[in-house]
Amino acid sequence: MAKKKNAFYAQSGGVTAVINASACGVIETCRKHSDVIGKVYAGKNGIIGALTEELIDTSKESDAAIAALRSTPSGAFGSCRFKLKSLDANKREYERLIEVFKAHNIGYFFYNGGGDSADTCYKVSQLSEAMGYPIQAIHVPKTVDNDLPITDCCPGFGSVAKYIAVSTLEASYDVRSMAKTSTKIFVVEVMGRHAGWIAAAGGLVAEQGIPVVILFPEIEFDQAKFIAAVDAKVKEYGYCTIVVSEGCHYPDGKFLAEQGTRDAFGHAQLGGAAPVVANMIKDALGHKFHWAVADYLQRAARHIASKTDVKQAYALGKKAVELAVKGHNSVMPTIDRVSDIPYKYKLGYAELKDVANVEKFMPRDFISKDGYGVTKKCINYLTGLVEGEDYPKYGADGLPVYVTMKNVTVAKKLPEFKL
Repeated sequence: MAKKKNAFYAQSGGVTAVINASACGVIETCRKHSDVIGKVYAGKNGIIGALTEELIDTSKESDAAIAALRSTPSGAFGSCRFKLKSLDANKREYERLIEVFKAHNIGYFFYNGGGDSADTCYKVSQLSEAMGYPIQAIHVPKTVDNDLPITDCCPGFGSVAKYIAVSTLEASYDVRSMAKTSTKIFVVEVMGRHAGWIAAAGGLVAEQGIPVVILFPEIEFDQAKFIAAVDAKVKEYGYCTIVVSEGCHYPDGKFLAEQGTRDAFGHAQLGGAAPVVANMIKDALGHKFHWAVADYLQRAARHIASKTDVKQAYALGKKAVELAVKGHNSVMPTIDRVSDIPYKYKLGYAELKDVANVEKFMPRDFISKDGYGVTKKCINYLTGLVEGEDYPKYGADGLPVYVTMKNVTVAKKLPEFKL
């Protein structure tokens, strides 16, 4: 683009411990390319901020505040679950995006999210051809589910995996100490609708001798077989830990945790697999249990983030801008694994047409033959992703010091738009 254009950055979907590290990478790199990129506007509450023309002027933030994003969890500018329909189905929203982009001289669009935001970004990338406005759309990968294709892993996953592995290990030690006279079963429910990557992280504790049974979305739930597996572990070790993915389902496709409601993307609302499983065990074997749902804790735990994850999240934000400056459009920066141990990788990129609406599931050879554990191949894959610690600074009150953005919005230039 010959004329200097502004950039628009937005966060999408469920946030992570490191999505702000990607934001830091995007904004800092844009500032270094001020010869071709003007201001960086962030969408207030994601893509909704573009539609409602609520654009946060990140130039109002100091270099120190932007740098502090690297160690701050959650979405600093607000996120949302809002999926743009096809251009044919909802031309009105696309026309609105074009109007906002034109009004604020935006020529770069960086969308930071998972599979649904990759789809949105791909659709926006088609605007230049379909509606005659030049816009370079780059997707910045993020998802704790680790289910984006092509890239070796997704920022956000390594830190969740570390949190789940550590929490499972520590809770298992607790159960082990009480197993003789009290609790013999501990169940932890983790995120993962269709892919069991997070649940697999719980399998890392088996390397330390912990008896663990994992329930993956990729393996259909067989109650009798599951109870037999738990019974065998308790008889051998005196206790057992179960890691259940929220996406665990019966052969007919019904989720153990299905609530009968749906989210903004039309996905079944999940939550509650842990008590279902715990009570199954109680009814069948009579063991006392405790259960927990990791929920937001797992994706917000910046205090125990993986150093690898933080580094990759920042690097992909930086790479996204570099790709845009080089003239790329409709692409996503990727992590390309070079070796498992030691973990080495390089950065690449993929075409969004090959990313949008494609889910990456756990390979069958990552799951043990009985379907309840992980293989050495999976452990080798996970180990590099959970390596290292990147602790935030702590204040005098003993709590982490996180940054809150000013989030000053620019003056609106267009009529109000109702979603």
